[in-house]
Amino acid sequence: MTRKALITAVALLLAVIVNAQYKAGYSDLGDSETVSAFKEHVTTISSAMMEGRKAGSEGEKLTADYITETLKSYGIDVISQDGGDPFGIRQENGDTLISRNVCAFIQGGDKTLRDNYIVIGARMDNLGTGSMTVDGVKVEKIYYGANGNASGVAMMLELARMLKTNKALLRRSVLLVAFGASREAFAGSWYFLNRSFSDVSNIDAMINLDMLGTGSDGFFAYTASNADMNAIAEALSNELQPIRPTITAQEPYPSDHIAFYDKKIPSVFFTTGRYPAHDTERDTQSIIDYETMERELEFIYSYAIALSGGPKPIFNPSDVVKLTGGVPDAVPYYDCDVKPSFLGSDDPKVFLQKWVYSYMKYPEEAISQGIQGRVLVDFVIGDDGKVRNVKVLKGADPLLDDEAVRIISASPQWKPGKVRGQKVSSEMSLYVEFRLEKKGTKSFGLKKY
Repeated sequence: MTRKALITAVALLLAVIVNAQYKAGYSDLGDSETVSAFKEHVTTISSAMMEGRKAGSEGEKLTADYITETLKSYGIDVISQDGGDPFGIRQENGDTLISRNVCAFIQGGDKTLRDNYIVIGARMDNLGTGSMTVDGVKVEKIYYGANGNASGVAMMLELARMLKTNKALLRRSVLLVAFGASREAFAGSWYFLNRSFSDVSNIDAMINLDMLGTGSDGFFAYTASNADMNAIAEALSNELQPIRPTITAQEPYPSDHIAFYDKKIPSVFFTTGRYPAHDTERDTQSIIDYETMERELEFIYSYAIALSGGPKPIFNPSDVVKLTGGVPDAVPYYDCDVKPSFLGSDDPKVFLQKWVYSYMKYPEEAISQGIQGRVLVDFVIGDDGKVRNVKVLKGADPLLDDEAVRIISASPQWKPGKVRGQKVSSEMSLYVEFRLEKKGTKSFGLKKY
């Protein structure tokens, strides 16, 4: 098969995937062009055919092909080779995992600034597949990753289309990068900055897009307190915008912007934050809030235009604490190399069964008033194994909220998690369910986050 025939075959295969996975129904008739595009991207990238897009898998490669063909269809110059720029990761067993980045380019128009760049990136990969035993039967499950991070890739693709359409507004040039193997210690972003892109010194700033599909729970801009990056977001927030992010100094989730901090490149990380289905098989397109994504796109587009045309932001090393060469203050539970464990198990279900639902007291007043519901609680398991910083992320009723906080705060000591062999504090979020089965009869549910 010739090279041209192979490319044509890939394009046809991707068209089949899209048609097979995304079918508009009556409920989609009122969708805008952008929402329709978001649905197509997310549905395709998080489809069962992609098998969770584990780094180095065929699903990750198909995703790279889909991104490449989509960018080309938008008239954007893809500068990586067909199938993405491959790179290898040496595994502990001696094998080499082959992942890839997809890179594209939009030329800026200012003669003095067009040789400087803004990088807009999103990770492609997710956890892939896994197995679990249900009633003694081994069952395969797929970590679809609709929000993590098909939503971020979809945002990058539609942002690319808007920037291409309005490229006359760009002063600096824009590099669009879909990073492979992000879940493997941000290998794709490291490779881009240290091996494949030769003009890193001219990258003035970076925009990272990761987990942007649950905007009804919040929209955040993390800048590591960089004054220049904050100033752009604050200025835009004073204008008429369909949505405004909360500027936060707290790291929402470790992602590819960390590799850019290591190169002293100012970055902003747009995200809708942690969510209950994170890193589970329930992370499907059904949880995505596409209409809010469209509003987020408008703000991020405005931010990219402002960043492209404004003064070069200054990187202040004091703005970035414990992000480069260290372990964050609280590592997300699923990002620990060795997860924290309770009574010998690292499954949160055991903590719920053997502690929370065994010793929790259903408030009598809540029983008398027929109050029930689910409380989403966030807490930190310290590097000493003690539970602290217990807080309600999404409450049901003050009576139930207080009891959920009380019982988790009283937790016995855990065995702390580890990263690179070092004990760390780790952060966990889980649902505590209060359920009344009959009048005056209390029951506690069991919901893994």
